[in-house]
Amino acid sequence: MSLPDSTNRRSAMFDWIGLACRLILGGVLLVAGAIKIPALEQSVLAVRGYDVLPYGITMAVGYTMPFLEVLVGLLLITGLLTRWAGLAGAGFMLVFIFAISQAWARGISIDCGCFGGGGEVAWEEARAAYPWEIARDIALFLTGAWLVWRPRSRFSADEALFGAPEFSVESDEPDSTPDELESRA
Repeated sequence: MSLPDSTNRRSAMFDWIGLACRLILGGVLLVAGAIKIPALEQSVLAVRGYDVLPYGITMAVGYTMPFLEVLVGLLLITGLLTRWAGLAGAGFMLVFIFAISQAWARGISIDCGCFGGGGEVAWEEARAAYPWEIARDIALFLTGAWLVWRPRSRFSADEALFGAPEFSVESDEPDSTPDELESRA
């Protein structure tokens, strides 16, 4: 016996949503990291601009973050280790939301440095940009959260390497058979 058509359609729709989430978050992280890699010193200065971390840690974060963004972006785009990459991407977004929010609350006027650059800007420019940057990062956080909740998606390396997961959208329990699902309904 097979799952009801509505369950199959919902599962297929969720798979496409997962693909969109992977490509959006992965693409943003890949581009953001790749833009910063040629100018790692600027990345360090951007991290320092938030005035949150000790000097030595800003160097470590500024030099490693672009490479981590590229790595997580590639994992998401290919659909490899999707749940873990989604968790990392969502975690990055939470850190970015916190960093921008605290800069705004403290009256620090900087360019976020999200896509290279960084450094001081006019307060009016920063004040106008902060809400949009936070909104963008919240939306990107939600794509990562979706992938943590439901990592299965179309065209993923996970599925090619490890096979399709044996679960239903209805139960989210591994190895549930259609008969078991019907008996629970």
